[in-house]
Order: sequence, then structure tokens, then C-alpha cells
Amino acid sequence: MARIALLPQGSVSHEAAVHLLGDHHQYHHFKLISEVFMAVVNKEADYAVIPIENTIEGSVNLHLDWIVHEVDLPFQAEWVYPSIQHLIGRGVEGGEDYSSINRVLSHPVAMAQCQQFLRKYLPHAIQEHVSSTSEAVRLVKVNPEENWAAIGTRLGAQTFDLNVLASEVMDHHNNYTRFILLGSQPIELAETRTHKTTILVTLPEDFPGALHQVLSAFAWRRINLSRIESRPTKRQLGNYYFYIDLQMALDSVLLPSAFAEIEALGCHVRILGTYPTYAYSISQQEEPHHSEV
Repeated sequence: MARIALLPQGSVSHEAAVHLLGDHHQYHHFKLISEVFMAVVNKEADYAVIPIENTIEGSVNLHLDWIVHEVDLPFQAEWVYPSIQHLIGRGVEGGEDYSSINRVLSHPVAMAQCQQFLRKYLPHAIQEHVSSTSEAVRLVKVNPEENWAAIGTRLGAQTFDLNVLASEVMDHHNNYTRFILLGSQPIELAETRTHKTTILVTLPEDFPGALHQVLSAFAWRRINLSRIESRPTKRQLGNYYFYIDLQMALDSVLLPSAFAEIEALGCHVRILGTYPTYAYSISQQEEPHHSEV
């Protein structure tokens, strides 16, 4: 049984963790992402569940910067999970009369994903941002005298014993989040054919064409890059590192030679992890990828 650090109970992170890992682990919930990271650093937990990219909002830069600048925790797995939001409160499930609701609470990202529904059915309600969707549901629960509702997950509604007033109220139904599992030791998971290796490449200063040569080291070996993103090194203005996802495990003979070629250019290569990846489909909703550890 592993100790898993993650964001609050009832959040999308919680749903995603249970989907991949099952419900037999010890889940330790924290309000802030910094607390999630530090729980593993301080050995209060074995692994951290971190959202790093969203279909609608893109990369979660704060979380990427923590991975790069603040901690040294290898990637152990990556998986995709849908961000499905519901209107949650004390009213009748499935009804469409929301006239009594005068305030809707949620995380700003979740709120932004549901604007069409809110404009159509709750134009009169004040929209209030809080730290997480699960915190929004909790506030509705502990304020029974108020006519409030929350945008949150079905697990959040179950956690705080509230009703789902309207299901799947998102503007877009293709909204997925990529999660990574960070920890110092591999974890036993279901078999998968797909693996990735994630690296950081820092270019030498005053080297024209360095990025082109870095990419060429992968291109001529036919190594597919599924993602490349630049982020500031925080050392000086205009100095960047490149965050690169490679669709290949590190045990391939091609990657070490590619890294050696890149380092010969004067670049620095840091390996963040080589790990299994798990996609998501509707049929998986009742079939999470997990096994005992």
C-alpha cells in the first residue's frame, strides 16, 4: 500500500488518482500544490499526483516550474483523465429551476470551463472563485442557510453528501487533463505498450542554431517528439530550457546516443523520467489501470 499525496478530496486529481491507482492506497490530501510536492520530499508520502497539462488551458506552468526548480522527483507514470464538472448543491437532481441559487463557487479554471451553462441558467448568480472545486463543494455543504451551489466533480458531491443538480455542465466535452505520478521508486501498474521519456535541455549561450541541431539529433534517428516547450531558466532574461517528451523508453539504444550527441554540442540534458503512459476512453470509466503494489 503506497502513500499518495494529492490535491483535496473530491477534486479531479482525486478522481484521476483512483482511476489509475485504485482505492486501496493511503491518499493524503493537501490544499496547495506546494504541499503535495513537499509531502514526498519530506517522506510523508511515497508519490505525488500532479496535473501538468489541460486541453483547454494548456500547460500548468506553476507545476512544471516546481518539477524543474524546486524538487528532484522522477516521473513514474503519466495518464489522461477527463475534467468533468457538474452543478452541485441541495436542490432536486435533474431539475432545471435554479432561480433560488444566488451564488456559484468553484476554482477559476473550472468556472471558466462552464460559462455557457452559467450564462444560460444562472445569469443572476454571483460567481465566486475559491482554491479548488472540492473546496467549493465543502463551502456549500457547511453553509446550509445560504442558497449556494458549486461547480465540481461527482466524487466531490459524494464526499460532501450533496446532489448533482446538473450533469456535465462544461462548454467543451473534450476537456482532458494530463497527470504525472512523481516518486523516487517505480510503482507496479498494469502493462502498457506506450512509454515516454521526458528531458530538459538547456542550450549553451551564444550558439546560433543550437535548437535546430538538438532536434536534428532526434529527427535522423526517427525518434518522435510528442511535446516541446520552452520555459525560462530564471537565471537571466532570454535564457530558456526546453521541456521535451520523447515517445520512447530510455532502454532503447537510440536515446543514449542522441543525448551524447546533444551534450557534445555543449547542451545540458537532464532526464526527468522514463515511464509508462495511459490513455483514456469512455469504456475505461469503470476499468481503471491499477494493480496492487
